[in-house]
Amino acid sequence: MIENIIGRDHEKQLLGDIYQSKKSEFVAVCGRRRVGKTFLVREYFEGRMLFQTSGLANEGTDRQIKSFYEDLLDQGLPTPSDAPHDWIEVFMLLRSLVRQSSAERKVILLDELPWMDTARSGFVAALEHFWNSWASARRDIVLIVCGSATSWMMDKLINNHGGLHNRLTRQIFLQPFTLHESEQFLQEKGFTLSHYDIAILYMAMGGIPYYLEMLDPRLSLAQNIDQLLFRPLGALHNEFQNLYAALFRNSADYIRIVESLSSRRSGLTRKEIIDQTGLTSGNGLTTALRNLESCGFIVRHQHYKASRDTAVIYQLVDFFSLFYFHFLARKKATNWMHFQGTAEFHSWAGLTFELLSWHHQDQIKRKLGISGIKTESYAWRCDDEGKGAQIDLVIERADQTVNLCEMKFTNAPFSISLAYEMNLRQKLSRFQEMTKMRKSLQLTLVTTYGVAVNSHSNIVSNEVRLDDLFAPEG
Repeated sequence: MIENIIGRDHEKQLLGDIYQSKKSEFVAVCGRRRVGKTFLVREYFEGRMLFQTSGLANEGTDRQIKSFYEDLLDQGLPTPSDAPHDWIEVFMLLRSLVRQSSAERKVILLDELPWMDTARSGFVAALEHFWNSWASARRDIVLIVCGSATSWMMDKLINNHGGLHNRLTRQIFLQPFTLHESEQFLQEKGFTLSHYDIAILYMAMGGIPYYLEMLDPRLSLAQNIDQLLFRPLGALHNEFQNLYAALFRNSADYIRIVESLSSRRSGLTRKEIIDQTGLTSGNGLTTALRNLESCGFIVRHQHYKASRDTAVIYQLVDFFSLFYFHFLARKKATNWMHFQGTAEFHSWAGLTFELLSWHHQDQIKRKLGISGIKTESYAWRCDDEGKGAQIDLVIERADQTVNLCEMKFTNAPFSISLAYEMNLRQKLSRFQEMTKMRKSLQLTLVTTYGVAVNSHSNIVSNEVRLDDLFAPEG
């Protein structure tokens, strides 16, 4: 039911437009595993779905066809004289199911589509034939395909150069929840967590609905993290390995890449990845980086250096993977409480809060009152020996102003010391000197509880607090 869907306002509006359309629609729903693709479609079209089926993990063609066929029989297809032998025959039976329906719109969900496409099965060709030769000519079909293996979805559907080239009518790339949506979800589950605790939870697990659903409101935040992640029998204790193995062939190479990226939060160049992993440069690495990016685990962006030249940087942005490498991969501690208040915790929280802020730039811009202004965002660093400097987030605005954003995650208002004021002034000066920037500079601090007023706080032009990052989108 639509009322069961937390957030997802844009996606709900788009699905409504698709259902009200006067033509057949071919829709691809992509996104990271566990992000809620299937839930969104099933809940939105509850009571209006003509047919739905799902691919089977690690099964061959015969089992895939048999499962699809059994779902057809279970959902209204009369038993034909012969069971299908190939995918062409399967889709012919799907035509029969559509023809016998009197529904105004025939909504069809093919979930975990990449699993159906087994080696030399002819699945993609049969899907092409079903859509191109029949379904697209009608006006009443809504064909929705989902897949966590987003790289497959990109190669075989979205960027297909064969029979499905430009056949998709709509695309939905489902993102993790924002902080606002996460808070709504947790409140529906009976939690009354503070924004500080929700931020820690988000930095550990990301806004992944599947993970949030596992939380127990009877337990504290620390108890939940212990129970799910640190205990050997915890529901998410082996999630990291399962996550990558389910998405990628040769998952060991993918894990080597993300492990190397976890070592430097600001990201690595392609050459640095090769040096750290020992992988060879070539199509294999290019494909792996592209697949990790399309699945939402890494981002590729331009990193502005001292001279304002740009370098392509790959950055790990999956909160769950970062938490795994920091606390679970090489640590002997068996509970989350072991890390509370330690330097290791504060190091992780400080660095991850930068990423959290990056993920909520729209909320930062709204707080600054610049939502309607064209902006460009990037990180900046100067590696000159003895004069190195780095700025977490630079927001360059079309109104001749630049916000230089620093992020600080603390459990009290952040107090600027004389030493830190001098450090900030050096950063501003170095940035202006090395970039030849002529726009006005505004130092912006993004903190948990604001900046404490003292003799050094006047250096700050703007403040953004954690509460501001919980603002809804729009």
